Amino acid sequence: MKKPVALLAATLAAAALAGCKPSGQSSNAPVASTQDDVTPAVRQANANVAQTLNLNDARSLEQARRGFIAAPTGQIKDSDGNVIWDFDAFAFVKGDAPQTVNPSLWRQSVLNNQVGLFKVTDRIWQLRGFDLANITLVEGKSGWIVIDTLTSRETSEAAMAFARKHLGDKPVSAIIFSHSHADHFGGVLGVISPEEAKARNVPIIAPAGFMEEATSENLMAGTAMVRRSLFMYGDELPRNAKGLVDNGLGKAVAYGRVGILPPTQIIDQPVQEVMVDGLKFVFHNVPGSEAPSEYVFEIPELKAFGGAEMMSYTLHNLYTLRGAKVRDALKWADYLDQSLAFTADAEVIFNQHHWPVWGKEAIREFIVMQRDAYKYIHDQTVRMMNAGLTGPEIAEKLQMPKSQQDYLGVHGYYGSVKHNARAVYQFYLGWFDAHPSNLDQLPPVEEAKRYVALAGGVDNMIATAQKAFDAGDFRWSAEVLKHAVYAEPNNAAAKELLARTFDQMGYMAESAPWRNFYLTGATELRNGAPKTGKSLAMMQDMLLQTPIERFLERMAASIDGAKAADSNLKINISFSDLSENYVLWIENAVLHFRKGAPEKNANATLTLTKPFFIKMMTGQAGAKDLLFSSDVKTDGSSIDLGRFLLMIEKAPGTFPIVTR
Repeated sequence: MKKPVALLAATLAAAALAGCKPSGQSSNAPVASTQDDVTPAVRQANANVAQTLNLNDARSLEQARRGFIAAPTGQIKDSDGNVIWDFDAFAFVKGDAPQTVNPSLWRQSVLNNQVGLFKVTDRIWQLRGFDLANITLVEGKSGWIVIDTLTSRETSEAAMAFARKHLGDKPVSAIIFSHSHADHFGGVLGVISPEEAKARNVPIIAPAGFMEEATSENLMAGTAMVRRSLFMYGDELPRNAKGLVDNGLGKAVAYGRVGILPPTQIIDQPVQEVMVDGLKFVFHNVPGSEAPSEYVFEIPELKAFGGAEMMSYTLHNLYTLRGAKVRDALKWADYLDQSLAFTADAEVIFNQHHWPVWGKEAIREFIVMQRDAYKYIHDQTVRMMNAGLTGPEIAEKLQMPKSQQDYLGVHGYYGSVKHNARAVYQFYLGWFDAHPSNLDQLPPVEEAKRYVALAGGVDNMIATAQKAFDAGDFRWSAEVLKHAVYAEPNNAAAKELLARTFDQMGYMAESAPWRNFYLTGATELRNGAPKTGKSLAMMQDMLLQTPIERFLERMAASIDGAKAADSNLKINISFSDLSENYVLWIENAVLHFRKGAPEKNANATLTLTKPFFIKMMTGQAGAKDLLFSSDVKTDGSSIDLGRFLLMIEKAPGTFPIVTR
């Protein structure tokens, strides 16, 4: 048996996951805006928004506060003392909009700041503001039917403790996962332990394809998604009027310990009735709407309807800035249209973000406006696409009808009209705009260098950008400076002016993700890319439930093709605790795998347990662990095994975005 030290680095490289960094939250110190912070152009743009829209709708605030029981205070910390959630971080979100925030976004941030425990209707409560999403509690015959479980174990555990304090200590009688996004299932181990769920036969209900979608998304492109999500959700921004104020769907994301429990019952029919702890639920599968695996549901006895995340008080994303597959606008609109029939007898709709909708008239208006927003964007984009316009041209030209502009529940606080139009174009035609010059464009840095040369140097570009900045033409200033910074990434003047430009664009953005991207981009220009990424140790509980095949798919997608080009290696990997064996081989610089008996002629065999495999992947196991652990052994050529594993590139999780 051999365990070479070199195997450690190689095996960790095989994980191709991000570096480690404890979860935490940035400063929330209040910051007063000054005249120097906000240009006249931004002040005027925000003033125009305030004059154009009815932002003082008292009814919306009443609805967001309706049923309020109690609000939490203080902080939620993980086992190491890192702050996962701070209930006081957004205490500054009150009163009139500061100059550094779009007044329409400020209104949404105030509404999302109504946090705590709320009664929805008889036997239904929600916990809001413990994470990005909501926990919904339905009183069943024997206990709590828990609908969605937040992102992290720490926040869901705190939410359940808070609910029991005010509503009584009842057991969890069922768990319902509405869809396959982590902010809706990741905190399940804070709601119930696997041991308790198994011992009491607690049903765990999920839509068809749930486990595959939930685990695959977070592995295949997980490193890139996490890096981009820090921009989208503004995790590194201070909680103040110059930083993070909201995320459109909720306040922020709790980057704590993420887990999952495999469903015990899958809803695999278009319409399926299930008795859940004495209550009839009528599930309607809506795959390919907001998530690839998702359902909505009726609770007829309570005259209530759960809209999952297919419905919300914002225009949602057909394409999300963190990165994901483009969503089908036409299918989404059709599902919403069908929901008009599903909600015919409902007196309340509760969704897994925001506050409920009460009353038949309001329910119909809410669904119709959502339906028509997606359908309008789809239809008008297709019309203009067929007239020869490209994605950027359509995004610039498409304007929502006045009825939709006046209905704030479909404004772009999370998604946006411009990006959704581009998404529809991409859905049908892909990235190519059909212009021959774009068949083989220069990469960004090389293109930037040539633009700089054309402009007569970076100084000329900075001067041009400054004129645009002074005129309030921030889009052009950003475009010019993008090339300048790509060409000369150490040019302090170009970086600072681009950062100031991003500040202004963030201050007037109605979309929370747009604001967060701009302001995080400005931070990165001033401070550089992060030295470490988010710790994937926080995902260990979920990774333990992830099929081995997903890890091997990711491993194959991490192979350095140049290093593997002349290789002809075959490796057995045996998981001793699972009694599962896989054969991996490289052919034509491609890593393939199959489940089955080990190959006798393999170059080497690696035997280990799945928990140890996960620890290596998340950086929790080091050289000493690898050398001396009884969970690992190698047979055959350790040199070939090390050579094989060193072909697998470790994704840094800290790659720069605004520089190259």
